[in-house]
Parts: sequence; C-alpha cells; structure tokens
Amino acid sequence: MTSPASGSSAPPSDKLDAGVLKIASVVVLGAIMSILDVTVVSVALPTFMSEFQATYATVAWTMTAYTLALASVIPLTGWAADRFGTKRLYLLALVLFVAGSVLCSMAWDVQSLIAFRVVQGFGGGMLMPLGMTIMTRAAGPHRVGRVMAVLGIPMLLGPIGGPILGGWLIEAATWHWIFLINLPIGIVALIVAVAVLPKDAPSKSESFDFVGMLLLSPGLALFLFGVSSLPETGTVASPRVLVSGIIGLVLVAAFVVHALRAKHPLIDLYLFRNRQLTYAVLTMTVFAVAFFGAGLLFPSYFLQVRGETTLAAGLLLAPQGLGAMLTMPIAGRFVDRIGPGKIVLVGLTLIIAGMGVFTQVDVETAYPLLLGALFVMGMGMGCTMMPTMTAALQTLTDQSIARGSTLMNIVQQAAGSIGTATMSVILTSRVISPEGSPEGTSGQPDSDALAQLPPEMQQSVLGSLADAFGDTFLVATLIMVVALIPAALLPRTRTTRSTEESGAAAVMH
Repeated sequence: MTSPASGSSAPPSDKLDAGVLKIASVVVLGAIMSILDVTVVSVALPTFMSEFQATYATVAWTMTAYTLALASVIPLTGWAADRFGTKRLYLLALVLFVAGSVLCSMAWDVQSLIAFRVVQGFGGGMLMPLGMTIMTRAAGPHRVGRVMAVLGIPMLLGPIGGPILGGWLIEAATWHWIFLINLPIGIVALIVAVAVLPKDAPSKSESFDFVGMLLLSPGLALFLFGVSSLPETGTVASPRVLVSGIIGLVLVAAFVVHALRAKHPLIDLYLFRNRQLTYAVLTMTVFAVAFFGAGLLFPSYFLQVRGETTLAAGLLLAPQGLGAMLTMPIAGRFVDRIGPGKIVLVGLTLIIAGMGVFTQVDVETAYPLLLGALFVMGMGMGCTMMPTMTAALQTLTDQSIARGSTLMNIVQQAAGSIGTATMSVILTSRVISPEGSPEGTSGQPDSDALAQLPPEMQQSVLGSLADAFGDTFLVATLIMVVALIPAALLPRTRTTRSTEESGAAAVMH
C-alpha cells in the first residue's frame, strides 16, 4: 500500500527526463499532423470551391466530415487502448491517418475528398487522446502540467503553421500537397514510434461495450451532423437538422442510461464523481464552443472582408500561435505548482480582451490592432486549454487516465463542432448580400460577383459583411465570459491524486 504523501518534501522530479521527451517527440509529431490538417484545410476551402465547381456549403463538409469521424472514433479509443495497448493502437492510428492523407491528395471530386477525409479522421481522432494517455502514464501525475505544455506544442503550431503552410502550398504548388505533406511526417513518426514507445501491457479483463458503441458513436455523429448542417439549411426546422439532431440526442441519452448500469461502459460516467474533472469538463465545453467557433472566422474575415491571399491570411494569423508559444510553457510549469484555477482564469480574461477587439471590426480596422488582439488571445489560449486538460487528468488513477483523456477529447471535439456550426449560422444570418440575394453560398457574397459591382457598392457589401463578423465575434465573446463561471471552481492550489474524490482510486489496489 503506497502512501500518497510519501516523500512529501518535494515531487520525485519536476523535470521531464530524456525517456519521457523521446516519447513526447512521437506524440507531438502525430498530434501536429492531426491538428495541422484542420487549419490547413480551413484556408483551402475557396480553392476547393473553384477546383471542384462546388458551393461553400458543400466544400465545408471537407472539414465537417473530418470532425464527425474524429468524434465517432474517440469513444472507442479508451477501451481499445486498455484492450490492445496504446503503442499498437497509436501505430494503427498513424497508418490510417497517413493512408487517408494520400487518398485525399488523389481525390477526383468533392464527394471523394469528403469520403477520404472520413478515413483520415478515423486515424486523427485516435492520435490526440492516445498521445495524452501515453504521455501522462510515462510522466506520472506530478508532472501532468508539464506534459500538457508539451502536448500543447501542436496547438501552437496549428494556428501558426497550418494557415501559412496551406496558403504557401496552394500558391506555390497545388492543393494536393496540403495532404501529401503528411506522408513524410507520418513515415518519420511511424519509425520513431516503433523504436521509442514503451511495449504494450494490454489488459484483457474488460469486455467490450458493444451496446455503448452502437449508442454513443452514431449518436455523436448524427447530432453533430445535424448541427453541422445548420449553415447550409439556415434553419433548425429543417428535417436534416431536426431529425438527425433529435435521433442523435436520443441515442446519447440512451447511452448515458446504459453507461450508468453497465459494468464496463465505453465511457465511465462515474468519473464525474470527481468534482475537479466535472468543473474542467464544463470549462472546456464552454471554452471550446466560443474559441473554436471564433477560430473559423479569423481566416474568413481576412480572406473575404480584407481581400487577402491565402498565404497572407495565414501569416496574419501567426500572432495567435506566437502568443500561445510564449505562455504555454510557463502555464504548464505553474499548474504543477499552484494548481490550474488561477491560470485558467487569467487565460480566459486575456481571450475575452483580445476577442473583444474583433467585435468592433470594419473594412479598415488597423492591422496592428488586430494582430495585437490575436497575440493577446494566443497568450490566453496558452493559459487555458492545456491547464484545463491538466485539471481533468491530474487526479485520476493510471487505470482512469485513458478513459479521462478520451472523455476530454470527446468534449473538446463535440463542443468545437457545435461552436463552428453556431458561429457559421450567426454569421450567415447577419450577412446582407447584393440585391438581397447572395451570390455565394451560406449567404456570403461571391468574390467574382462582388468584383463586378461599382466601387461604392463593393464598400457597402464589404461593410455589411464586416458588421456581420463583428456581431458574430460578440456572441463568441459573451460565451467566453460564461466560461469564467466553471473556471472559478477549479482548484487554486496544487492538486495530487490523494485528493481524488471520484472513488475510482479505491477500485484498484
């Protein structure tokens, strides 16, 4: 029987040793590919529209399909990691992701591209929760904050590198290379993973929850499909939105009832007995709706309102990642010492301040002001996202970590999808296009049609579009303010597993 207080003078070692850093290199490579592919594709949507002669609403499914696949496969990851081992599953996820990337580069129409993005999403959906599990187990609970700071590197490189890389590849080569770039990275990640990741010690004691899988994965996918269809249909009353959403919610509700009774459920809902995890989940949910919802709007504002190229739009987004790069390592170090509560509150405040600037955007808002606001938001993100993840995982037992990281990733992906759909609906509902009839899709004016208008008419249309962006950013800002409520309940002192309230700690040993 081990005492949680043994050696209480200081943790064994706060620094991440060479072995943990080697494992981190593999995890970060995989996560970079997964996250880059979201941000790279975001700036490629106009290119897909012209390449495949498709509407914005149709090409948007190249992002939505990836997210749906991500959300569908994440619930399986916790059980599969326990059953087959994290190393084997991680290698499978890498292979699926790279294969999906190569297929995407070979797409012959928008429908095939959407289908191949699903394959890619199945691999990508497993990479982040598996990476969290592998890293947290390797480093131990007293270094979770530092681990999350390392795992935050892809979160930094995504906003910085994704749009820049995507814009450069599209302008210098072709759109195919935004997917082919994953091939060399994936091969390197596979080789290093085989050599570095610890051998698996899978547990074969738990039976697979087939009933839970048949309820939760389709339920999440249908609900997010309904929500993601909102920008295209423009109304909640649409059968595509309403029927999909209701069936999805019913299946998720049925899963909740089932999971509370099952011996080995797909997702252990009794983790919510841990109040710290519950507050972290609530904080992450509200934060992700606002932050990822608004995140989709930044490149669109620069592309549509300011007329920037894809490469320029990518470069303009770089300050957000640079701000996060500054604060994330510092936040990770302090979370392990003083707890996540204070840091998350500071982070949310910075995000609210930065996002508040974008509520006032117009056609001629000064770039230094906008870039400064993005930098401040990035600093806030560096103090918010990974410390919230840390708050959720740092009190869990080794047996609970895989399920806890799976739960947090489901929350993040689902909330992010809801946020992007919600912000898209608000934006398109506020846009006033020429002659009252939008030439583009999703209610947004087509650039070619806009160029045919007289200069004063162009300014009027762009002005109304800028106002629509400002109103949408206002909604995102207000939602972010709500995130302060659960964040205020996060611990403001160092937390160890000896303070765990979940009852799961007593199950093993």
